[in-house]
Amino acid sequence: MPTQRFTFPGHSGDLLAARLDLPGGPHLATALLAHCFTCGKDIAASRRIAARLAARGIAVLRFDFTGLGHSEGEFENTSFTSNVADLIAAADTLDERGMAPSLLIGHSLGGAAILRAAAQIPSAKAVVTIGAPYDPEHVLHNFGDALDTITRDGVGEVNLGGRPIRVSQSFIDDVKAENLTADIASLGKALLVLHAPRDSVVGVENAAQIFLAAKHPKSFVTLDDADHLITRPLDADYAADVIATWAGKYLTLRHPAPPVGAPEGVTRVSEVDPAGFLQDVMAGPKHHVKADEPESYGGTDLGLTPYQFLAAGLGACTSMTIRMYARRKKWPLEHVAVDVTHNRVHAQDAGTEVGPLDQFTRTITLTGILDSAQRQRLLEIADKCPVHRSLEAGATIKTELTQVAEAALI
Repeated sequence: MPTQRFTFPGHSGDLLAARLDLPGGPHLATALLAHCFTCGKDIAASRRIAARLAARGIAVLRFDFTGLGHSEGEFENTSFTSNVADLIAAADTLDERGMAPSLLIGHSLGGAAILRAAAQIPSAKAVVTIGAPYDPEHVLHNFGDALDTITRDGVGEVNLGGRPIRVSQSFIDDVKAENLTADIASLGKALLVLHAPRDSVVGVENAAQIFLAAKHPKSFVTLDDADHLITRPLDADYAADVIATWAGKYLTLRHPAPPVGAPEGVTRVSEVDPAGFLQDVMAGPKHHVKADEPESYGGTDLGLTPYQFLAAGLGACTSMTIRMYARRKKWPLEHVAVDVTHNRVHAQDAGTEVGPLDQFTRTITLTGILDSAQRQRLLEIADKCPVHRSLEAGATIKTELTQVAEAALI
């Protein structure tokens, strides 16, 4: 996944650290992602969601709010209002690059900020909230006894997730004064609400309030037993898949024509997590599947193995070829099913002199009132499917290395 790192001026002129994750192939749309309260752009959930969207052709900008992560400024001088202003500055930066965001995503308090900022980002067509509070004041529930200190001294230290964060009274006053009801009701954009019923930080009732306040088109999807920070990789992957699929209904995704010499388009495979084997597979502009390895081989078993993809190609091509022939002959073939297995066999078992080789075994089921001659002919036709011929004849594989991969990661 190519990445650009840069800074841009936030609401007060402080430089904010940003990361723009780009698709490896065609750039179809751009998303702006707002992280959760005090978290930072590099939180695991944000990284995974950005990676999965980039694999779908959607570039994602994530950045550290003022005073957090690698951004300049003092967090104690910020507020909910300043976070909203930082988001608008980020959207303007994307617009200047010719990548105005059409998708806005906000996690936790970042989701509340996205709901407020959306009206000032005209390019946005769809908004997603993840574990967002209906009332920004909800964040104060995590401050505990520190609220008394902040009220007395004007500023105080709050321990959030094991990290001390200095918060000012102006921040507290700001979130107490916020009310998002009107912003949600007048959103004027498609809305997707993602929330976990067991979220112990921001209760799921917040999602219900956001959903009820919004007008259609709107959708709600539960994240089941995910935690508030979406720390489990499987939960983050699921959220990203839901977002990408849902957003495709509302964004204008202009897919380029297939390149010369590749009439079926490009099949692009991109790694999801370097610690495992899970892969995103995009076949042309519309089709997305996953590849993986079984858990016994170090994978997570979330997709077909590479050899299962080969078997699927052979099975699908076989069935299609049989159907085309029977349709042309007007034979009463009602249904075709093809079971394919793969194994490594010894040369002597296959009747050859070479070493171990791959063997695909097809079991074909033909349903319909067919006589024995017709069934035999369809069995012969199965061997004429193009994938069968390619596997038997072999293929030439040409490999090239892109010259921009390393530079893009600087």
